[in-house]
Amino acid sequence: MTAQITMYSTPWCGYCKRLKSQLSREGIEFAEIDIEQKPEAADYVMSVNGGNQTVPTVVVVGAGGKQSVMTNPSLAQVKAAAA
Repeated sequence: MTAQITMYSTPWCGYCKRLKSQLSREGIEFAEIDIEQKPEAADYVMSVNGGNQTVPTVVVVGAGGKQSVMTNPSLAQVKAAAA
């Protein structure tokens, strides 16, 4: 995939672990940002989730620079946004 995928997560989040595992198993590269280590990342997550620090929050920048922001997406949703 040529899309750029960024996952905002925390080390203790089970949903994050599941999605990371699924992406890795599919050979899909992504950048991970721990919102507990980067306050500016936590602020961004809150800005796109109605003030909540909900993770995983995934940002996909696909073809033509189209950006999709998803909260707790499925593997299928990430793949569709990246296509």
